[in-house]
Amino acid sequence: MADGGLTVLDGSHLRTMDPHLPESDGFFTGAQVLDIAESQVSSSLFGLLLPETLKTAALQRINLDIESFSNAQLDTEQASSKLQDYVIAIASELRDDPLVVSVLDGSPLRLFLEDEDDFAMLAENLFTDLDTEDKGKIRKNQIRNALVRMGVEMGVPPFSEFSQLEDILKKHEAEGEEELGQAQFAQLLQLVLQDLADVLAKKNIVVIQKSKIINGSKLKKFMADEEKLNDEIEKVFQCGSGEGWSTEIIRSYLEKNGQNMGLPPSEANETEVLYDQVFADVEKGENSEKLGRDEYEGILKVILEKFAEQLEVNPVFQDLDS
Repeated sequence: MADGGLTVLDGSHLRTMDPHLPESDGFFTGAQVLDIAESQVSSSLFGLLLPETLKTAALQRINLDIESFSNAQLDTEQASSKLQDYVIAIASELRDDPLVVSVLDGSPLRLFLEDEDDFAMLAENLFTDLDTEDKGKIRKNQIRNALVRMGVEMGVPPFSEFSQLEDILKKHEAEGEEELGQAQFAQLLQLVLQDLADVLAKKNIVVIQKSKIINGSKLKKFMADEEKLNDEIEKVFQCGSGEGWSTEIIRSYLEKNGQNMGLPPSEANETEVLYDQVFADVEKGENSEKLGRDEYEGILKVILEKFAEQLEVNPVFQDLDS
């Protein structure tokens, strides 16, 4: 599932893959099974190195203790079964808590390079930002800061995750103290970006974004837990017990407390649109006679179900840096 330059890894790829063991006449250790599973999952997810938190959560989901399992000796049938279980667990974790990634393949950089006007504007803006002393010149090694400013949004991977960036800068002797004017800076930037685009085209890099995708899976899990759901229903019911039922009371409560249930934060503009869509579909009951708890519970469940349906079709991105 993708959204512009972002790709959402929600486990759907993994649910269609067929994990398999390499041919062997002997036994597999538990550690080998985990390595095989993680390698095949990584290949299915653009070569992404799986986060430790994801792997740990998947192991916990299938009640697998990594220390004892790693040294276990498994025959082919046992190893195959555990391989399948682990891959399914990873897919389930991604379904409940998807990863938002950018797959950098050099194409955004090539678009800049192919359009002379766009590239000229990019180079001018970067030069102006870096020329903090307004001298009309900046040091050659400022090209590094230019790449950092461009960032993943423009197709440049972080230095910490792509060591070949250092090699590209060394190739163009872009680490020196020599000063460059705007035209010279633009020429150097063009060469660096061209090399970077070529490298990324041969080997894509996947960067995990500091974003969260809210797709209704957490809300569905919350609704399936009767104890938690009933506790929350009681809290909402108490908010309106003295005034009779109204959608305004329910909406106000969900906007303040909905994140605990799996709803997106109410501050985002797209969340306001989501709330408007859901409550527009609910029969208006403002200023109605007071309803009983069972009726109130039914109305709230309908509202939460509509939220889950809408989020599944149109997930909401939450920037974790904001």
